Amino acid sequence: MSSAPANTRPSTFGAVFTRLANPTRFLALSRWLMPLSAALAALLLGAGLYVAFFDSPPDYQQGDTVRIMYLHVPAAWMALFTYVSMAIAAFIGLVWKHVLAELYAKAVAPVGAAFTFICLVTGSLWGRPMWGTWWVWDARLTSVLVLFFLYIGYMALVDAFDDAQRGLNAGAGLLLIGAVNIPVIKYSVEWWNTLHQPSGILSMKSSVDASMLLPLGLMALGFQLLFVALACLRLETEIARRRLAARTAGGY
Repeated sequence: MSSAPANTRPSTFGAVFTRLANPTRFLALSRWLMPLSAALAALLLGAGLYVAFFDSPPDYQQGDTVRIMYLHVPAAWMALFTYVSMAIAAFIGLVWKHVLAELYAKAVAPVGAAFTFICLVTGSLWGRPMWGTWWVWDARLTSVLVLFFLYIGYMALVDAFDDAQRGLNAGAGLLLIGAVNIPVIKYSVEWWNTLHQPSGILSMKSSVDASMLLPLGLMALGFQLLFVALACLRLETEIARRRLAARTAGGY
């Protein structure tokens, strides 16, 4: 008896990929993932803020001003993480027409913009006592400001078309073009002479004391779980909005 051709059996990757593209399955996952992530985020952020402001020592040079770092650095990490995840989702949506990927980019854009805004504001507050000014056109600061404008531009672009799919496609193109700004942000302190300190927290040469790494880690994990909860909430909203539009148009 001859066996069936190998290509008639769907690949594991393809099966998983198709399964994840189903909004109904995502909603079932989100039903328990969102409240769990929100609860853990609240615990971690509460603990992180307590340790950051009441238990960690002041810096020997910056004093208590260094406590801004516990908000600024995790917000900066999440601003970059969110945009990279949106660009990947945009590519998947354009190439494979992955419904959930298309909606993901639109859903988390306001979250990424909020993280970037927090990064810019806390950076300005931190820079005033350190540099003597609220803002300088430093390479790192300027490239992060460009990132904020990319978020705002994407949100405006996806809603600028009567055809929702055209808006998503146009927004995906902007995300992919704007992705060139990510390595600029990352390596700006190495490529140019800037006021901004190098990104050395995760390196072996980090000068951050161990007592400061605990609250920083708690805040970073808290921000990540907060992102998961908000992403689930926003995706649920986008799925409901698309289904309502489809029913209104007679597609459901």
